[in-house]
Amino acid sequence: MSTEPLTGPQADADSGPDHVPWPAEFAAHYRAAGYWRGQTFGALLDTLARAYADRTAVVGEPAGDTVRWSFAELDERAHRIAAGLVGRGIGPGHRVLVQLPNVAEFAPVVFGVWRAGAWPVFTLPAHREAELRHFATQSEASAIVTVDRHEGHDHAATARAVADAVRSVRHVLVLGTDEFAELAATPPRELPDPDPSGVAFLQLSGGSTGLPKLIPRTHDDYLYSVRESARICGLRPDSVYLAVLPVAHNYPLSSPGLLGALHAGAATVFAPRPDADTAFRLIESERVTVSGVVPPLAAVWAQAAGRTARDLSSLEVLLVGGAKCGRELAGRLGPALGCRVQQVFGMAEGLVCYTRLDDDPDTVLGTQGRPISPDDEIRVVDPDDPAASAADEVPPGEVGALLTRGPYTIRGYYRAAAHNATAFTPDGFYRTGDLVRRRPSGHLEVVGRVKEQINRGGEKVAAEEVEDHLMAHPDVLDAAVVAVSDDHLGERTCAYVVPTDGADPTVADLRRFVADRGVAAFKVPDLVRVVAEFPVTGVGKTSKRELRVALAAHAENG
Repeated sequence: MSTEPLTGPQADADSGPDHVPWPAEFAAHYRAAGYWRGQTFGALLDTLARAYADRTAVVGEPAGDTVRWSFAELDERAHRIAAGLVGRGIGPGHRVLVQLPNVAEFAPVVFGVWRAGAWPVFTLPAHREAELRHFATQSEASAIVTVDRHEGHDHAATARAVADAVRSVRHVLVLGTDEFAELAATPPRELPDPDPSGVAFLQLSGGSTGLPKLIPRTHDDYLYSVRESARICGLRPDSVYLAVLPVAHNYPLSSPGLLGALHAGAATVFAPRPDADTAFRLIESERVTVSGVVPPLAAVWAQAAGRTARDLSSLEVLLVGGAKCGRELAGRLGPALGCRVQQVFGMAEGLVCYTRLDDDPDTVLGTQGRPISPDDEIRVVDPDDPAASAADEVPPGEVGALLTRGPYTIRGYYRAAAHNATAFTPDGFYRTGDLVRRRPSGHLEVVGRVKEQINRGGEKVAAEEVEDHLMAHPDVLDAAVVAVSDDHLGERTCAYVVPTDGADPTVADLRRFVADRGVAAFKVPDLVRVVAEFPVTGVGKTSKRELRVALAAHAENG
């Protein structure tokens, strides 16, 4: 592949801008309020390396050996990778697809890309050629950084196939190869700091249909979210964060995640797998104090905690997010794992909410938190009106569709002008697609997704509400409710259930259990299927899309 210098890719004028800026008056207010501090990720790491030089920054387990780098070592590695990238013509404005599993090298690679002035495009290990080709094409990526093999998949071969198919991709850099070792050994050099108000990286949207959109985040806006997340989650230099979910995902990256831990001078331990055996081993050996999981994984950990011999006493806080954690599951976690539970609700587009560590139990178990910023503007509007604006709020306490804007919520997707016209209101509120109820305290109860609300003969059924009732059954480990087409009612409900170890609940028992909890008859699941496990997305959340596909296939086959 060519190593000639490249100029930064330019946007296609017909597809919209790379970055929709905040209006000038909003930007001025966010700077005056101290949210935006004019700091880049590279400058942040410089500051951290001076303040915490000898403290452990990252811990990983490549090939079974433990890697442990201090802040000073992380800084040095990032400087060398940045110089190596620039020497290969990858510099300001270039896009670099980063597809790495949870390995320690993730941290110096992304900081190296930032130092070079390029933009990481964060992809997940679960993505394959079709998705990567889409991301590379849409972003006009100049390079791909990946591993050779992971979990049986040949990532290097996939990356090279993408490079062959996408003209802009000039470099495939594979960890562990001589080429990457040469790049990472490049002597450091002084490089210009990028504009902190400019795009820092591209993340992927979590939409349930179609290929993900690209989300442009700036140094200014994202670092504000990182700082506040670290503060709200009580991170301190002696904290140890365990990254069990794919770290390129927004949640384990910044809520508070790897970046929040680094900001606090704390260590991050990269778990190669999220299973309870691996996680509990690392909690014991590294004295982990905080971690973040999705609800299905939380349920597995809670069940496994009752039979483990591992010492989990160092664990102080378990964050649960990525999807709604219902009251029943949330109530199990603290007693099972001997720690406090903190709910987190957010999105890669911006808004992040946390329950606070001093919130009362009802708030922690029954809500998904309140926004991190006093300037996070929240509107709860008519969910049946797709054109509802911020002025169309439902009465206090009623369920509605969530709109938001604020100092770290984007004003538009990357090069997606047509989509932005419907995803954002004319005055800049982002239509999140979430159904919520707002308490007087400002805490949000997530009821479901606008598109996941089931319309059963005109009666609206929130999937999450039924899931919460099923999760209260002692024989149910996890539950997921989806819609199934029906000629008479339009849609009916189908509940998929994963039983606890050794349990064998019957369909009749589960339906009776829900009915006996005092819900309306139309909310009792029409169909119930007991399965061994749920299909999951790349970040470990239950894939309701795959459940719906399986249900449709079953119906077609009679």
